[in-house]
Formats: sequence, C-alpha cells, structure tokens
Amino acid sequence: MPHSVQDLLAEGVRRTDEALERLLPGPDVLPHSIHRAMRHSVFAGGKRLRPLLAMETARAVAGSLPAAAADLGAAIEMIHTYSLIHDDLPALDNDDLRRGKPTCHVAFGEATAILAGDALQTLAYQTLSQLDCPADAAVQIVREVAIATGTGVGGSLAPGMIGGQVMDIEGEGQKPTAELVEAIHRAKTGALITVSIVSGGLLAGATAKQVAHLRAFGERAGLAFQIVDDILDVTQTSEELGKTAGKDTATEKATWPAVFGLEASREQAASLIRDAFTELDEFGPAADNLKAIANYLTERTY
Repeated sequence: MPHSVQDLLAEGVRRTDEALERLLPGPDVLPHSIHRAMRHSVFAGGKRLRPLLAMETARAVAGSLPAAAADLGAAIEMIHTYSLIHDDLPALDNDDLRRGKPTCHVAFGEATAILAGDALQTLAYQTLSQLDCPADAAVQIVREVAIATGTGVGGSLAPGMIGGQVMDIEGEGQKPTAELVEAIHRAKTGALITVSIVSGGLLAGATAKQVAHLRAFGERAGLAFQIVDDILDVTQTSEELGKTAGKDTATEKATWPAVFGLEASREQAASLIRDAFTELDEFGPAADNLKAIANYLTERTY
C-alpha cells in the first residue's frame, strides 16, 4: 500500500490514465475531430482525485483493489471532464484556460466542444454498465451517478451537479448567502465527489450501513474541497491553478470566502474534514488512505 499522499496521487493518475487510454477512442479513429477533442481535455492533466477516491474506497471496503476499480474511476473522470468542458463554454463561464492548457472550445471550436462533452458523458455510462461486478451493484452505481450529476428527481432528492450549475449561474450578481453558497457547493462539486466514494464502496460490496457512512464522509469532504477551491481562486495565480484565477470574484459568484471571509473558510474546511473522519471509524486502518486524501484536499495549494 502506498505510504504517502504523493504515492497515492501518482498511483491514482497512473491507473486512471491507463484505463482512459484503453477506453477512449484513439486520435485516428473516425470522426477524428471529436475524438481528438475528447482526448485533449481528458489528457490535459489533472490530479484524478475523484477516480482516486473511488479506487481507495473500494480498496478500504474489499481489503484489496478490485480489478474493475480503475474502469470505475475512468468513467467518473470522463463525467468530470465533460462537466469542465461545458462549464468553460462561452454560454457559461467563458474560460479559455483549463489545467494550464487552452479549453476545449478554444482549441476545437464551440460546436465540437459541446459534442465532446456529450460524448464523454455517453461513454462514461457505457463504461459503468460494463463494469466487472455483480449486476445489481452496476445498476446501483449507474443510478447513484445519474442522481449525483442530475437535477434531483421529482423534488424528492437534492440537486446534483447540473442542478448546482444552474443555481451557480442564477446566483451571479446576487448578494451571496450562507444557504445559497452551501447549496451550490454541495450540488455542483460535492455531489460528484460523494458519488465517487459511494460508488467505490458499492463496487467492493459495501453493506448498507457502510454506504451510509461513506456517503456522510463524502458529503463533508466534498464541501471542504470546494471551500478550499474558493480560497485558492482568491489567493493563487492562474499559473499556479492551471485555470483563470479570480474568475469567481470577477463574475460575482456565490463563494465561501465572499460569505465567511478567508480565515473562517479555512477553519470550516478543516472542521468538515475532522467530522468526516469520524464516519470512517468502522473501517479502521483500511481507511487511512482515504483520510490522507481528505487531508490533502484541504491542505493543497493548487
């Protein structure tokens, strides 16, 4: 088992990229433009934190890494990348830098970027449906991911990633409140982080009780991650972040520092991680990697 966060990150990137290379169409597969656009954004870099969370959760539950965990992580990374491609479009955040490289619509045009995002989402669900695991687990994973990336169903479920993006857009220019910023963060960013953890547990055969603890851990860790992201947008440069710094402030987005200030934001992120750790007690030392990653989420500087 890796002995440091850097080991964990390196292993997560390696396993995820190997799976993505195997699952994505090559750059010379017709139609060339869409496949090259998909690969441009998927392989532009990134820490692969969501796949890593899925894999390390599966390892914690099963005691060893299930063979299908890398494919699960790759599917989650496809969904994450699709959301970034669309989020960067002129109609949304209108950004030209992502992971230190030109955004997909800058490099390939707006129409191809939209379709590249669509194609990544489609391929992600194809990959999830073909996971080497019991059929009922695969169905549960597909359902969890669909809910986490959607808008909520019939008002009975909290909004997922797309619902959070809508709230984020509609919140621009308004005076941010604690309620609004928390709702946006839990949906837009937190939901995908939480489902990465939950789906890793489901893949490994977690019990209903274990899934409940993993979900609570993910909800706290996901919110802490986005609080830190808000802090970095204010305190770091574009070169350090690999994306346009200060964009949230410039567009008057609802962010945690805008409501609570920088110091309180840092304290609240650290508190959320401490609370998250209590949800992992029943896993014992098997959850040490998850705890190390969660600490990294709040201590990172880019």
